[in-house]
Amino acid sequence: MRSAFRDKPEPVKHDAVNSPKHYTSHPSGVECIQVTEHMNFNLGNAVKYIWRAGLKGSGKDIEDLNKARYYINREIQRREAMQ
Repeated sequence: MRSAFRDKPEPVKHDAVNSPKHYTSHPSGVECIQVTEHMNFNLGNAVKYIWRAGLKGSGKDIEDLNKARYYINREIQRREAMQ
């Protein structure tokens, strides 16, 4: 676990199931789930797809950004319905 008093995060072990490389490759050393678990489903998924855009190989970046847009649009619709 990362200490609040450290300057650099601990290295994350790459595991295809528990810590996929495209979730742990961010220059900050932070794993995507550490951020998204504090969000609702739609926003967490949008961030997840933005986070990994371009990290999964050729052609997947546009697909991931379109998926992020899908979840952002769902969240907008959800919030508009609550007004």
